[in-house]
Amino acid sequence: MPKIKLDKYDRKILEALQKKGRLSNIELAEEIGLSPSPCLRRVRLLEESGVISGYAANLDRNELGLGLTVFVDVKMAHHSDEIAAEFREALLHIPEIIMAYLVSGESDFLLQVTVPDLNAYEILLTRKLLKLPGVNDIRSNFAIKPLKQQATLPLDHLPV
Repeated sequence: MPKIKLDKYDRKILEALQKKGRLSNIELAEEIGLSPSPCLRRVRLLEESGVISGYAANLDRNELGLGLTVFVDVKMAHHSDEIAAEFREALLHIPEIIMAYLVSGESDFLLQVTVPDLNAYEILLTRKLLKLPGVNDIRSNFAIKPLKQQATLPLDHLPV
């Protein structure tokens, strides 16, 4: 449940900005059917509340030479607050890790890594990942081909 109540105009704003974050306020107001002033007030409220946490460009990894995506399962040797904090802090300093999750199941963490190629991953694995604090085991799963890459959240199920 969202922390703030979203009405149909808020949802329209969010849907439009997820698709095209560079819309001007006038373009956005036209698209959702509001005048510019109320539209801008709503966007600012959504930003201030944290519902909109920022704006970013979607980049093509292959065009940038970052064509290998690896999902890395990490199992910890011990479970302590201190080791977990050290591990999380160390993750922040490895730019190739673009997403990291605490997970349940056989592993403790799931990392999404993006690198140019297998050689670059081998270097990352041996020089950084295996040396992360508390790591006991690492399993790597190589992405063959993306079937769905969605940067937008499904807003259809939000209460109005």
